[in-house]
Amino acid sequence: MIRDAWGNDIYWNDCNVFWDRAIADSWQRIAEPSKNPSYRPQYVWDTGMSTLRQLLCLFSSGALVSHLSQHFGRILEAWELSNKLAFELNAQLKPGQGWDHRHVLRAPSISEDSRSHGDPRAWIFRLSDLNHYNWCFWLVALALLLEVPDEEWRRLIALIGEEGHDVLLDKVMATRQPDRIIGTTLLHHKPYARLLAAIEAHEEQQAGKLFAFVDHWYAELQRKGNDELWWYLFADPVKHPLEKGSYFGRWCLEAAVAAKAFHMDDSLCIGHESYPSAFLGPDGPGAHLNVEPKKPGLWQSWLKCLRSH
Repeated sequence: MIRDAWGNDIYWNDCNVFWDRAIADSWQRIAEPSKNPSYRPQYVWDTGMSTLRQLLCLFSSGALVSHLSQHFGRILEAWELSNKLAFELNAQLKPGQGWDHRHVLRAPSISEDSRSHGDPRAWIFRLSDLNHYNWCFWLVALALLLEVPDEEWRRLIALIGEEGHDVLLDKVMATRQPDRIIGTTLLHHKPYARLLAAIEAHEEQQAGKLFAFVDHWYAELQRKGNDELWWYLFADPVKHPLEKGSYFGRWCLEAAVAAKAFHMDDSLCIGHESYPSAFLGPDGPGAHLNVEPKKPGLWQSWLKCLRSH
């Protein structure tokens, strides 16, 4: 059963075929000697992001929830390897040097410009950055929803770091890491103040507040310019139509994990187009029940052509 009917059977099947091939090809390239070492950390990081997209495409297409956890470890593997490669490159820098990312179509170059980046990857690895915060929250959510092994959970904790920096993320992580230090600051009030309010509300108020978070989640994640989330336009049917092929679903994983971790009443959220209820009922039906399926477009046709060769 398709959980996200914005894409039909053809779309989700082609999406899954594409990511299977693309990610397998990426890992094959990673195993080979690099012709462009300064870009290698970014390439590996992008492979991890692609694996997350693959996991969510599978969920959207109706794959068994119990089968999704096999992809989680590969996301961690890519992040760890990317960190290792970036550390090795940074060790070669001289004092005052950094990475120039201004030429987006080329690998970063070493620069002494004061505006240069401290990482060879075009990503800010701090929870104060909304992209990284959202990325980490999604991985924490998936880890708890899929109940990944302790070894993978410990690796994720080590990768995220920043214990005690964000009250909401710390509270969620503390449900599996009881000794975690809880921060006192909420780093991103929109939309996450609503979720924190739901968690801290009296039991009889939680259902309504959780629904309010889900219902405002996508709109309140909107940012402009460089602050825009990397996936945000993929879920905009006007600015980035389905035919472009980037869409992997628009799932408020943060709400689902809060409902599970804090035993919250999520009955008002069931059926909301952004609420991934199937994670809370193993292999059950999902949301997007009232979304009109789209006809296959140019991207699907291109994938069919690629698959036939």
